Amino acid sequence: MMAFSAEDVSRFPPPGLDFPTSITFGIDNQKIFYLKSVDALKSPGVKGLYCYDIAESKETLIIDRLGGSDQTESLEEQLRKQRLRQMSTGITEYMWSSTGKLLIPSGHDIYILDSILETPRLLVSSSEYSCIDPKISPDGKQVSFVSQGDLYVVDINGGTPIQITSGDAEKTRGLADYVAQEEMQRRTGYWWSPNSSYIAFTEVDERSVSEFNITHLGKDSYGPDIYEQHRYPFSGDTNPEVRLGVVEVKSGNIKWVETSKYEYIARVDWIDGVRLFIQLQTRSQKELQASYFDVKDMLAMPVITENNETWINLHDMFRNVDGNRFIWASERSGYMHLYLYSYDGSLISQITSGEWQVDSIAGINTEAEQIYFLATLEDPRERHLYSVDFNGNNLEKLTFDAGMHSVFINSNSGDYVDVFHNLTQPPTINLRSIHADGVIDTIFRQDCDDFNLEDIEPPEMITIKKSEDIELYGAIYRPSKKFGTGPFPTIVSVYGGPHAQMVTNGWNLTVSMRAQYLRSKGFLVLVLDNMGSARRGLEFESVINRNMGDEEIKDQVLGINWLISQGIADENRIGIYGWSYGGYMALMCLAKSPSLFKAAVAGAPVTSWDGYDTHYTERYMGTPETNEVGYTDSSVMTHVKNIKGQLLIVHGLIDENVHFRHTARLINSLIEEKKQYKLLIFPDERHMPRKQSDRSYMETEILEFFLTALK
Repeated sequence: MMAFSAEDVSRFPPPGLDFPTSITFGIDNQKIFYLKSVDALKSPGVKGLYCYDIAESKETLIIDRLGGSDQTESLEEQLRKQRLRQMSTGITEYMWSSTGKLLIPSGHDIYILDSILETPRLLVSSSEYSCIDPKISPDGKQVSFVSQGDLYVVDINGGTPIQITSGDAEKTRGLADYVAQEEMQRRTGYWWSPNSSYIAFTEVDERSVSEFNITHLGKDSYGPDIYEQHRYPFSGDTNPEVRLGVVEVKSGNIKWVETSKYEYIARVDWIDGVRLFIQLQTRSQKELQASYFDVKDMLAMPVITENNETWINLHDMFRNVDGNRFIWASERSGYMHLYLYSYDGSLISQITSGEWQVDSIAGINTEAEQIYFLATLEDPRERHLYSVDFNGNNLEKLTFDAGMHSVFINSNSGDYVDVFHNLTQPPTINLRSIHADGVIDTIFRQDCDDFNLEDIEPPEMITIKKSEDIELYGAIYRPSKKFGTGPFPTIVSVYGGPHAQMVTNGWNLTVSMRAQYLRSKGFLVLVLDNMGSARRGLEFESVINRNMGDEEIKDQVLGINWLISQGIADENRIGIYGWSYGGYMALMCLAKSPSLFKAAVAGAPVTSWDGYDTHYTERYMGTPETNEVGYTDSSVMTHVKNIKGQLLIVHGLIDENVHFRHTARLINSLIEEKKQYKLLIFPDERHMPRKQSDRSYMETEILEFFLTALK
C-alpha cells in the first residue's frame, strides 16, 4: 500500500477521475466532442474542448482558453457553480447549434465557434451584458441569454441583442430560483420551442422570501462589499412567487399559463411548436400534475396526476414520442419504472416492471418503437444499459462489464459512447454499437500519473442482513497487514441521506481518498448505505418520512456492531465523519449512540431542519407546523446533552446552502450543556471547499483529530 499525504487526499479530481465529460456527437456523426483537462499532471480540472475523429482514432484539442478565462468569478457564477457542484475551470460548457456552430460561455461573455478550424469569436461581451444561461435556438439562428433579470436574443452571426421580456424590476424573467436549482435540479428558467418561435420562461418574485445575510469576514476590506444578501425560503416559510409565461420571440407578446393551484413549477418541456408539457407539484410534494398547454388557443389540459402518501421524487424521463404519445416514469409501484401514455391521459402500456429501478433514459428509436435506458435490474450497486420495446417486450441487456455505465447514444448511427468504471477499473471510454457486441474503439483509457493507480487498493464489499427481507450494502477499507489482524480503530464514512448512494461497484468508491488516507494510518473505514438512501426503491428510501435522524442512525450502529462481531473493529475506538447530511449523521450518531461513537467530524452539518430550505426539507419532514414532534426529535440540539465523545465541526463561513448559522446554533447548545468541541472554520469557503490549500489543511486537521481522539 502506498503512503498518502494530505495533498494527495485533497487533490481534485481524485486519482483516475480526471476523464472526459460533456460528451456529444458532432452533427456529421463522424466526430465525438468532450471536455478534458489539458494538462492532467500540472493543472488537473482545467478543461479544454476536444474533438475525437472516429475514422482516424485521433484526438485534437479545439480550444482551451478564451478571452474571459482570467476574469474574477462574479457572485452569480460562484453560486451557479455551487448549484452545479462544479469544481472545474477553463472551458466548462459548450452547446451545439443545429447548423454545426458551437456556443461557448466564458464568464459572462458568449463566444461562437463557427467551425472547429476557426478561432472563437466574441458574440456578446460582459462589458455590455451580464450573460447568464446562454442557449442556441433550435433552428440555430439565434442565441438567447438572461441579463439583469430579463431575456435577450441576438443573431448568432452578430448584432445588437434584443430584449424580449420586461416588467417589474424586482422580479426576474428566465432565471431559476434557488430551490428549483438546488433541490428540484431544474437549473434553468427558460425553454425554446422546437420551431424557435416561442420561449417559455419563469417569472420569479422573491420579495416575500426571508432575507438572509452572509458576511465575508475574511476579507481585508470592510463596508458594503463584504455583505451578500440572499433570499432563502426556510422550511415552513414563504416560497418565491413563480409563474410561467410564454413569449413570442418576434413580437414580444407574452401569454401566461395558469399554474397557481400548485406551489412548484417542477419541469417544463415542449411537445411541439405550440404545446407545452408542464409538471406541477403541491407544496407537500405528495401530488404531481402533468398537463399540456396550447399556446395558440390557451387550452390547458391535465394529462396525469401522480399521488403518493410519502412524497414524489422528480425525474427527467418525460419523452415526447410522436406528438400523440409520450414516455413517462413513475414510482407508483414502489420502484421507478417506464410507461407509455397518450396525451389524452390514457395508459397504453407499462414498459418496465419489477423490484429494481430505471435511473434514466438514454435514447429512443421511434421507428423501431424501442427505448434505451440505464437501470439497476441485476444489482442496485451497478448501472447497466438495456433496451426494451414500447410494449415491454424484448428486454435486453447491452452492457456486460460489471460496474457503473453512463452512455451517450447517437440516435442516427446507433453508436454510443460508454463511460465505464468499477472498483478496480478507472473510467474508460469506449465507442460501441447498440447493434453489435464488442468495442469499436477506445476513446480514453486512464494513464497512470504521479499516482500509481494499481497501488490504490479497492475496498471490500460487504452485505449486512438487517431483517429477513432487508440487506444493507457496505464497503470496508481494511488496514494493511503491518497493522495486524485487528480489531482496528474504526471510522465510519457517512452520507446517509435520501437521493444519494455511496456504495457502488464504482471507481469513485475506490478513490474515496480520505478513507484511503485513514486506512494507510491503521484505521478500518466503513461505508454503509443505510435505509433512507437511494436506488433501492421508495419503501427503502421513505423510512425517514417525517422522522430524520432515527432509522439511519440505527443502521450505522448495526454496521459497526457487525464489524465488532467479526472481530475487526475495536469497540472502544469508533469514530465517524460526514459532510452536509453526512455532517448531520455524524452529529446524530455521536449524540444518539454515545456509548459506541467516541469521536465525530461534522462537515457543514444541518443541525436543525427548521433552518433548511422548503423543497428539500418539507418533502421528507412536512412543515414545522404540521410535524412539530418530528422537527424536535430530528434536531441535533435536542440530543446534545447525551454527547460524550470528542467533536470537530468544520464549516465555511460563507456557505449559502447549509448556513454557518447551523453550526452557530449547535455551539450555543454545546456551551449550554458544557460540552467540549473543536471548530475548524474556512472564512472564504461556501458549502464545498474549492481551494486546494483549504482542502489540504482540512485533511491534515481531520487526521490529527482522529489520531488523538481514537488513540
